[in-house]
Amino acid sequence: MAREGLARIGRIFELDASWRKKPPAEIKRLRDTHLRPHVEPFFDWVEVEYDKVRYERGSLRSALGYAHRQKQALVRFLDDGRLALDNHRSERPLRSVAVGRKPWLFVASDDHAQSLSHIFTLVASARPHGLAPEQYLRDMIRALPHCPRERFLELAPLF
Repeated sequence: MAREGLARIGRIFELDASWRKKPPAEIKRLRDTHLRPHVEPFFDWVEVEYDKVRYERGSLRSALGYAHRQKQALVRFLDDGRLALDNHRSERPLRSVAVGRKPWLFVASDDHAQSLSHIFTLVASARPHGLAPEQYLRDMIRALPHCPRERFLELAPLF
């Protein structure tokens, strides 16, 4: 069952990789034409197989359950050619957080930990947008006192 699932997923990734450098509108068209016929049957297969292992323990049930529960989010890439099939770009900046997680357990308080997480989020979101994190934080800290609370989100990097 796992081998079957991985083969289906592999085919989807293989097809998507072949047109990665094309413009978003073309990617969307190609995904509709070539990927949708693989993605929809994959999730139909997930439904059938998940029902078989629903009450068992193990990584197979976990993986199928994840696909079953997250279907709407997992197929979102079909609707927009700008979206990547995977989330490596968004997870990569978080690796530094995961590596430092144990030492950061010893921050002074929950408030300090929350503040630290906010700073990491800002730094991680600045880099993919081509912003120098230190300069971005400096500019943002200068702008915060003059910005109404309900408009703070406007200071975040935009896609």
